[in-house]
Amino acid sequence: MKIQQTNTSLSPVGGVLALACLAVGGAWAIAIRTPWPLFGGVLLGIYLLLSVRVADQWERVALLRLGRYQGLRGPGMFWIIPVVDSVSLSVDQRVRVGNVKAESTLTRDTVPVSVDAVFFWVVWNAEKAILEVEDFEEAIGMAAQTALRESIGRHELAQMITEREAIGEELQRTLDEKTNPWGITIQSVEVRDVQIPQALEDAMSREAQAERERRARIIFGQAESEAAEKFVSAAQVYEGHPMALHLRAMNMLYEAMKEKGAMVVVPSSAVETMGLGGQLGLASMARKDVV
Repeated sequence: MKIQQTNTSLSPVGGVLALACLAVGGAWAIAIRTPWPLFGGVLLGIYLLLSVRVADQWERVALLRLGRYQGLRGPGMFWIIPVVDSVSLSVDQRVRVGNVKAESTLTRDTVPVSVDAVFFWVVWNAEKAILEVEDFEEAIGMAAQTALRESIGRHELAQMITEREAIGEELQRTLDEKTNPWGITIQSVEVRDVQIPQALEDAMSREAQAERERRARIIFGQAESEAAEKFVSAAQVYEGHPMALHLRAMNMLYEAMKEKGAMVVVPSSAVETMGLGGQLGLASMARKDVV
């Protein structure tokens, strides 16, 4: 991760003041017919051009005088002594976002994954960020990548996929401990994507499908077992109550015959066993009487 910092050198305000000095010096030189005011205006313009700096509202810069730290400058316009003073690159104190990616990193169960994450950070102490680390932006990027790889190695693939929020919080705490001495706070880390090899993804899909089929067969077997238990209970009831079995058989025949155009073939042995001959005859006679 690398974010370009802005420099406050050669401010437009200094250029405007320099042009104004040149204009005033030139007009004065023409008025008194001598070049010295023009030379003075040129020198003053160069001084203003090199000494005036402007920092935006969210920027801070460190002022060094002969190599010694003098303090922070900004926001707004400030002055430096040319040649004697120097300023650092400006530090943006707004919340910024960085991206980090770990490719082909092994999880705890030795599965190669590629993880993409983003983190939000802010410089809360520009003095520490400038003086105590050479390039804090590069340092943050390297620390984030290292922490991400270490976190992948501590977790299994299932955790990387299902516990992204918890892993992001763990990374945030780890990075914050490293960057706080630099005057930087990591506000949050979010795992955006976890990619696995295509062959492993296909194998996991087949495994999930087989697991669903196994569960479906178990459920079907449990249903068959429960139905068999109910049939056994019903058989025990019918065994002690033959009339209940006859009534059930008659109800089944009635349900079959009431459908329009339905034809039911009943073996004679079943009719004799259930004593349905007389009942069917009575039913037929009743229908003729009705007609």
